[in-house]
Parts: sequence; C-alpha cells; structure tokens
Amino acid sequence: MRPLCRADEEVPEGSEESEQSSSPSTEEVEMLNLLIGPITQLAGTWLEGTVETKKAKTLAKVATAKAEATIMEKKATGEIDWDLEAIKGAQNSWKDEWLVILFSVPLILAFIPGMEDVVSHGFQQLEQMPEWYQYSLGVIVAASFGVRSATKFFGKK
Repeated sequence: MRPLCRADEEVPEGSEESEQSSSPSTEEVEMLNLLIGPITQLAGTWLEGTVETKKAKTLAKVATAKAEATIMEKKATGEIDWDLEAIKGAQNSWKDEWLVILFSVPLILAFIPGMEDVVSHGFQQLEQMPEWYQYSLGVIVAASFGVRSATKFFGKK
C-alpha cells in the first residue's frame, strides 16, 4: 500500500517518505514520553494515596479494637477485684447473716396464723417510705451480697 500525502494525492514510490520504516521516530517516542510521563506519575500518586488511606483506616480499626479489648479487660478485672474484696470483707462479718435473718422474719411471720396482718402492714409502711430510703436499703443489700448478683437479680424483673 502506498502512503498518502493528502486525501486525494499519492506519494510516489521513490520519495523519502515511502522509504521510512513503520517504527516511530525518536521525536515521536520523546513526545509520547512527555505525554505519558505525567499521566503515569499522576496515576502512581493517586494509587499511593489510596493505599495509604486504606492502610490508615485499617490501623485506626486495629487501634479501636485494641482499646475496646483493653477496656473490657479492665472492666472484667475490676468486677472480679470488687467481688474478691467483698468476699474478703465478709469473712469476719455478721452483716450478711443479719440481713438474711432480717429478710427471713417477714417470710416466717407470713406463715404464723394471726401474723399475716403484721407482715402486710409492715410492707405497706415500707412502700410509704421516701424513695431515697428504699434505694439506700437496696444499695446496702446489693453491697452485702455482691453488686453483680443483685443487678442480675433485679435486671430480670
């Protein structure tokens, strides 16, 4: 096939242009490099930025997970430490026994004929006590028998 100069004119076979090879010239390669170089550099920069962003997000997730694990560990350790201290304090104390006896009195009296009214009247009086007093009794019982045990018990109701 013969190269064309213009749309309507063929280049003669003996001219310089027909003798050129089909490979690009040095000028064409340099021009192509000048065009492709910045595009390649821009794409590389974008890719590096994307990788760094994903890496930073992953590191943030890892740090958050580690922090949450540390908090959970400290919380669990704190709960265990609290229970251990409560057990140590209760070893030489009559407080727990006193509360068990105190809570058992209405239970026992409810089964004795003629005492039902006394028990009923006592609970009516407790219902009329100020809320702060009722909550204080709850805190005393919770502290004596273990906070976690009491919160589990009251959480079920």
